[in-house]
Amino acid sequence: MISCEFFPAKTPAGARNLLEKTIPRLKAARPDFCSVTYGAGGSTRDSTLDIVENIQGEHGLPAMAHLTCVGSTSADIGGFLDDARARGIKNILALRGDPPEGQAEFIKQDGGFEFSFQLVEAVHAHGGFSIGTAGFPEGHSACTEGREVDWQRLKDKVDCGVDFVITQLFFDNTDFLRFRDHLRGLGMERPITAGIIPILSAAQILRFTGMCGAKITPELEAKLGDLGDDDDAVREYGIDYATRQCQGLLDEGVEGLHFYTLNKSHATVRIVENLGLSEPKA
Repeated sequence: MISCEFFPAKTPAGARNLLEKTIPRLKAARPDFCSVTYGAGGSTRDSTLDIVENIQGEHGLPAMAHLTCVGSTSADIGGFLDDARARGIKNILALRGDPPEGQAEFIKQDGGFEFSFQLVEAVHAHGGFSIGTAGFPEGHSACTEGREVDWQRLKDKVDCGVDFVITQLFFDNTDFLRFRDHLRGLGMERPITAGIIPILSAAQILRFTGMCGAKITPELEAKLGDLGDDDDAVREYGIDYATRQCQGLLDEGVEGLHFYTLNKSHATVRIVENLGLSEPKA
């Protein structure tokens, strides 16, 4: 299974580019579904639903809206779900969410939820949605008790009504396989999709990994150091690295590849073509 993730653009021109150019080009990768992120504090709530509705209606692709706990009461979340249902949106990725810019730590909204499992329970109780959630192959950066504790909490969250898991980005397949096998050992049988990010620039990926706590492999660190600010060379290397990473995961029986596209199409399409997955499915 192939899926692609987008974020709501900040400008009208960016929104048009996403809907009129990026998504049509990404159809060459034959994605099974697309997902759209939800800004901090619900800052892109309406545009998230607009884009999901457009992807489903105009492009004929199944799509999923992200939903977080940040800055929302349970009533706000209920309103979001009612709006989603009215638009024919049936898939929700339920996340705790990152703190808004300028806020160091997550702060529970009065009348809202502190943990993502509570959001999962609320979406499940609302009824009528397929629910996904996030998993962290290296353990969540906020979990000080260790990755196995984080993975046990994920298993418990899945038991609250989750249908599938999409992982945070990672670059070392060993981390993913250890994560997957541990969850299977706990009896968690829901599908686990691996989160893949094509590297577009060295500075950008170092910033992203610093924010989410994912590690850079020694190979990546050395190669990015060699390539420096040559973004064209970095992009080509990123496509090659992600192709090899994805092939290794496919060889290990991964159930899905979820591409963090950063609203770009070229790298994801190239990777899927390299893997031979862009041909029509039987």
